[in-house]
Amino acid sequence: MNPIQAWGLDVIMAVQHWRGPALDFFFKGITQLGNEDFMLLLLPLILWCFDFVQGARMGVFLVLSGYLNFLLKEWIAAPRPFQLEPGVKVIEASGYGMPSGHAQLAVVIWGFFAAWIRKAWGWVVAGALILLIGFSRIYLGVHFPQQVLVGWLIGGALLAIYLGFAERLEAWVHAQRLGYQLLICFGVSVVLIVLNPTADSVVTAALFLGATCGMAVAQQIGGFSTAGPAWQRALRFIVGAALLLAIREGLKWLFPGEGEPLYIVLRGVRYTLVGLWMTLGAPWFFRRVRLAPKV
Repeated sequence: MNPIQAWGLDVIMAVQHWRGPALDFFFKGITQLGNEDFMLLLLPLILWCFDFVQGARMGVFLVLSGYLNFLLKEWIAAPRPFQLEPGVKVIEASGYGMPSGHAQLAVVIWGFFAAWIRKAWGWVVAGALILLIGFSRIYLGVHFPQQVLVGWLIGGALLAIYLGFAERLEAWVHAQRLGYQLLICFGVSVVLIVLNPTADSVVTAALFLGATCGMAVAQQIGGFSTAGPAWQRALRFIVGAALLLAIREGLKWLFPGEGEPLYIVLRGVRYTLVGLWMTLGAPWFFRRVRLAPKV
């Protein structure tokens, strides 16, 4: 254990001195705002019920940010606090610890929201959530303070790059023919897998492939409107999310498990279909059953 890790453990134990059932419950809930399952519900809510274009942008941004986090964790290979001091573990967490994925994604997701709504209160809420989610990882003993700090810094850098260059890149991609767009989506996904051929990277590359190919095709066959009364939007989300979970969990049950032949390949297929459902399948289905207006 190096001096920085020893200092980080001292901070965690000092924070956990105030542990109790109420704080455990609170921070276990807060930390859920930065995990995969929450993102897989938040994105469809925005895509299908509020703003399809902004939801699609957020989805691509989150997937690429998540991929970078997995890549850095594999390269740095830093332990989590409870791997050095088991007594600080409050919840389960797998993989390496540097940088904190929850802290990084908190900046990305809530910073994106604040930039989207362009209100002062939005930045206040985003800042509070970013701090709380990062602190929750320290309190729960799954990240050192320095891992949270690096996650925040990387998330902030990615958000700045996105806000500065994303619209120009998006305009260039949309100007290409459909075949070229699909080739770009496939090529980027292949590069992501080649750079880091792990199960987590395959998931992010597959989500990217499915979601971006779905958006490219959707652009050609007609747009999708999120307009409609509140009951219709709510029903879109409930039905669409249920079918999304059916695709993800149903195919997980049908396909080979971890360690079996073709596990990683078919896991990639499963998440490609999840991405396609979010940006192409669900919007088409909603129009067919009259849960969304024609445009």
